[in-house]
Formats: sequence, structure tokens, C-alpha cells
Amino acid sequence: MDLPHKSVVMVADGRKMLFLRNEGDAAFPNLVVEEAVEQENPATRDQATDSAGRASSPQGAAQSSVEPTDFHQIEEDRFAADAAELLKTRALKNDFDSLVIVAPPKTLGEMRKHYHKAVSSRLAGELAKDLTGHPIADIETALKNA
Repeated sequence: MDLPHKSVVMVADGRKMLFLRNEGDAAFPNLVVEEAVEQENPATRDQATDSAGRASSPQGAAQSSVEPTDFHQIEEDRFAADAAELLKTRALKNDFDSLVIVAPPKTLGEMRKHYHKAVSSRLAGELAKDLTGHPIADIETALKNA
């Protein structure tokens, strides 16, 4: 994947976000950290107070269990929406001309729901991988090979 000079690369998952800027060129990227954001998101068992309930039919004859709420996933989805909002803010300030987003497929899908046209018009590529815990050299290699 080509990564022009001064492109922004966002590496994110459901609770971490890393903004990198390419200080190199397309052939030899040199990603430099601009900003790192991390949000606490405990497991659902640590956020929920009750177990799933049961629902009965109006006649009272049948009962079924209710799917438990996944608070952890709700927070990950909210974080993805917030990341897309942050991209919108930066795009509207003309902070970047070219953008590449690296995120796990589920997070990437949630972010896509919230892309603003200013972000979409600058989007040079997406990579559906979880690279948030990887060294920058690994991110550069993954982008070159994509």
C-alpha cells in the first residue's frame, strides 16, 4: 500500500488508538507517533450487575431467556464511533490529505458506519488487522505488504 509523505495512519482497536504520521516517503515509510489514546473497558462481567432475565409470553405458558447485554462490546463500538468523530474533526481542520486506517475487522466495520465525507474523501486505504500492540516497524512492514 502506498503511503505518501505526511499521510496519517490510525491504528485502532476497541479501546486503543494510535495516530502516526509518515515522515518518510511512499517507498520508505517512517511512521512517527503523534498521539496515543487508551480507554479503560473492563469485561462485561465486571460492568454488569445482574444476569440475563427471562421473558414470558402474554398467556404465561412459555418462557425464554433474554440475551445478556454485552457492555464490553457496547463500549468498544462507542470507542470506534468516537475514533471516527476524531478523524472527522482532524479532516475538517485539514490536518491530513491522506489517511490509512488499520483496525480489526469488527472495529473497522463499526468505524465505517460513522465516516464523514471529509474522512472518506481522504481515505487512501484500510487494513483489517489488529496491530495496536505491535511495534511501529511491524506496522510499517504490514502497510508495505498490503
